[in-house]
Amino acid sequence: MTMQTKLPTGIENFMEMRTGGFYYVDKTGLIKTLLENPGKVNLFTRPRRFGKTLNMSMLKYFFETSSDIMPLDNGSIFNGLEISKEKELCSKYMGKFPVISISLKNAASDSFSSAKEMLCSIIGQEALRFPFLSESDRLSETERRQYNAMIYVGSDGVFSMKDSLLKNSLLLLTRFLQKHYEQKTILLIDEYDVPLDYAYRSGYYDNMIGLVRTLFGAAFKTNDSLEFAVLTGCLRISKESIFTGLNNFKVYTVKDVRYNEYFGFTDAEVRQILEYYGFLDQYGAVKEWYDGYLFGSLGIYCPWDVINYCGDLRDGSVTEPQNYWVNTSSNDIIRRFLSRADAAARDEIELLINGGHVKKMVHQELTYRDLDSDIDNLWSILFTTGYLTQDGEDEEGISFLAIPNREIRWIYVQQIRKWFKDESRKDTRKLENLRRAFEGNDTVAIEKEFASYLRKTISIRDTSVKKEMKENFYHGVLLGLFGNMDGWKVKSNAESGDGYSDISVEVEDQEIGIVIELKYAENAAFDSACREALEQIHDNHYEEALADDGMTTIYRYGIACYKKRCRVVSG
Repeated sequence: MTMQTKLPTGIENFMEMRTGGFYYVDKTGLIKTLLENPGKVNLFTRPRRFGKTLNMSMLKYFFETSSDIMPLDNGSIFNGLEISKEKELCSKYMGKFPVISISLKNAASDSFSSAKEMLCSIIGQEALRFPFLSESDRLSETERRQYNAMIYVGSDGVFSMKDSLLKNSLLLLTRFLQKHYEQKTILLIDEYDVPLDYAYRSGYYDNMIGLVRTLFGAAFKTNDSLEFAVLTGCLRISKESIFTGLNNFKVYTVKDVRYNEYFGFTDAEVRQILEYYGFLDQYGAVKEWYDGYLFGSLGIYCPWDVINYCGDLRDGSVTEPQNYWVNTSSNDIIRRFLSRADAAARDEIELLINGGHVKKMVHQELTYRDLDSDIDNLWSILFTTGYLTQDGEDEEGISFLAIPNREIRWIYVQQIRKWFKDESRKDTRKLENLRRAFEGNDTVAIEKEFASYLRKTISIRDTSVKKEMKENFYHGVLLGLFGNMDGWKVKSNAESGDGYSDISVEVEDQEIGIVIELKYAENAAFDSACREALEQIHDNHYEEALADDGMTTIYRYGIACYKKRCRVVSG
């Protein structure tokens, strides 16, 4: 492997990767495997952030006849990579085909008309890469007019294809390129499912499914100008939904062994990266946070996380692993799942968070209408989008699903907190009872009300999780409840006295101050945990800040939690 100096954070263009001095994890074996296992239309489904776009860019630069790739013996961007060893394949296929390469990642809008405009723009911009078609003597006058209509931009600066042209645009463009080059065309479509996802969420799914079905059907079915096509996405949309009538159609999901090493980083690749940058001592932490995915039978790391963490380690901005996934996704699917979950499903989520697994039949081929029709389908979506991974199967093909790593587990915990806060806000009577109990120093009532909330939420009791993390969970639950209390000034981990109290509250209109220390009661040792909490409050004088703010009545609470139970003492 050619070692590079710069980390490729956010680099998705293969040419930029190879010419810009970036570290590249060699995935060019994908090309050989693809050519040795030919399919007219090939769909790869993987979660986001696993290198799909970079691989599609790699395919474009390898096959495209009009790219700036020089011969292998004269400094090609593929020199030194695995595919360069395949002299016969390179001689036969490298730089020999016209290539159409589009990404539908930005074909996302709240309205169908706007989404169509985006599709026209995406396809029109790609067609503009071939301006010679407008004058090609290998095209008829009618075909040249059709091409010019594809790239026409109105006075408003917007591509304005008619619907009939848009629906046939990919078919026509493959045909025009095939006629001009006298060579069949390769079609690459990245993030093919994004327009359908947004259409479903925005209420124009039927219109979009009709458009995409026609667009893809024309381009893929009985298209004599097509050499082959590759699509990527997160979900395997039902063949009956948009790929009707395609015979030579191959789908490769995270359950398939073939191609499993080409998306994401293997353990050996991660070790090489860490060793190269001098961070091999971080291997254990990287594995705990970013490993855990099983693609086919191979363990895989999320490349986005590994690259970002190495970059942050290099510039000294962090010393411990961070959650990089959460900044690139809305994580709406977890919230949707929690909102649909009944008591049994919540227990299963709790089992997952605490390091266990659940047995579910994974449905990999769905339509978007299926997503909310059955909670079992949401389990499947959590799997296909990377929020769960497989941990084996039983003899009937039922999957053992687990949370892949600490990073994703952290996302679940954060989403559960937000969901719980929203849910608890709905029951104003219970919140009022909890408020009165704290303001009235009624420890019996506090225990009763807080325990009733704990029974409804999802607790952390994984034996592998540090005690501090368990305490943080209960801390978060209580803060979520207090966030719904009007008139309460709530502080978390606020400096007071000789340390930092877990939670402090000022009820200004009553001049009541509340200071709380939370402990996790190992093995249900509630009494000792409560005493420890109160002693910490007194020894560190946590009440001083409240007194300085004019609180004349101050209540000190030591709260111990274990599983779904709690104990409260005041002193």
